[in-house]
Amino acid sequence: MPRPYWKGYLKLSLVTCPVAMSPATSESEKVRFHTINRETGNRVVSQYVDSLTGKPVKDENQAKGYARGENDYIVLTDDDLDAVTLDTVKTIDIDKFVPAESIEWVYLEKPHYLMPDDPVGHEAFAVIRDAMASDNVVGVSKLVIGRRERAVVLEPRGEGIVLWTLRFGDEVRPEKSYFEGIDEEADPELIPLVQQLIRQKTSRWSPNMVSDPIQESLLKIIAEKKKALKPARKAAKGKPDAARASNVVNIMDALKKSVAAELKSSKAR
Repeated sequence: MPRPYWKGYLKLSLVTCPVAMSPATSESEKVRFHTINRETGNRVVSQYVDSLTGKPVKDENQAKGYARGENDYIVLTDDDLDAVTLDTVKTIDIDKFVPAESIEWVYLEKPHYLMPDDPVGHEAFAVIRDAMASDNVVGVSKLVIGRRERAVVLEPRGEGIVLWTLRFGDEVRPEKSYFEGIDEEADPELIPLVQQLIRQKTSRWSPNMVSDPIQESLLKIIAEKKKALKPARKAAKGKPDAARASNVVNIMDALKKSVAAELKSSKAR
């Protein structure tokens, strides 16, 4: 199990227990590249340069600027930034609960696994977890992560708790402005055909459904280059795509053909 990157306490009124938290997702397995000098094979180092003079800027001369206009910035000093920095809080104090289904999905940002960090705290952790699960609620709290206070929700999940950081309200765009103008109701004669297609294509969820083909292809290429230690041959150009059929089709006919094709495919299997 990866080393937890945060440790502290979970608190509900007078019930407290030590906990550890780790991100539920990771990109460390992704293929990452360094920019190198093709002639020397050495890594290329990036640096900040002045946009007008083109000269490198020393670390002590770099500052944060808020754009007020073109080439016009309000400069914030280190003291300004330190003034709004929050002290690290090592306690997740649950101050309210809400129905689990009441939080819109778009506010959920990043999941973390929360687990007891000491055998002594297992019982308190389990009591908080099971009580939330029984009432189908999630806990609402705050946590300082990366020098920023984030709103979080705690969701009981199996033997543990999933802590979700939440997006701030000004980060969420209202869906109404994007979905307005779309037909509110579909043609009732078409729905059964689509439902039939859905049932034929329905299966149990598997992580393989969201595998990364680019990642797999890159790993294969890297493995081949390691083995050969020479430039790979240029890939043969694929055949041109077949001409696309006209987009002007009858949706009822298209759905009927889709259903028939799926039935035929199912019988063949």
